[in-house]
Amino acid sequence: MAQNIAIKARANDYELQALLAAKMSDSPPETLVQLDTFFKVEHGRLKLREFPDSPAQLIFYQRSDVPGPKLSDYQITELQAPEGLKRILSGAYAIIATVAKTRRLMISGRTRIHIHQVKGLSNFIELEVVLSEGESITEGESEAKELMDHLQIHEQNLIAQAYVDLIIENSENELD
Repeated sequence: MAQNIAIKARANDYELQALLAAKMSDSPPETLVQLDTFFKVEHGRLKLREFPDSPAQLIFYQRSDVPGPKLSDYQITELQAPEGLKRILSGAYAIIATVAKTRRLMISGRTRIHIHQVKGLSNFIELEVVLSEGESITEGESEAKELMDHLQIHEQNLIAQAYVDLIIENSENELD
């Protein structure tokens, strides 16, 4: 299973942080429109990620819900025709929520920098430091913390949950 060190935070200054990330990037930013459908599974998270003009991805990942740098184990497979798989997964597992977002993706070295606008939530910044096989978690965490400083990501803006959890939480609060 592939691994990365991930952090997720509310963007405290979306435009400034996007500009700082773009300056660090090895190539021009890529804008991606994504719809993630999450399925109820016993362990980890399973989502079908769909793009308007690209193959879809089935993604399974496991990550602790803690703020700050955290280890993420993940597997991704590409799909040319996701409609059938979505029907099958919907029949086998309940859909718990969908997350619609626009992602500006930048890559700096081995780190994927995501600047997100998440429908129904807010603006976020996410870092994924991709680990080499056998590499220590400490090295990735150290690199993530350096990037947090450079991108002005403050500790108080870190979030522990996935976007899907925040969306579910918001919908439950709306029902109260």
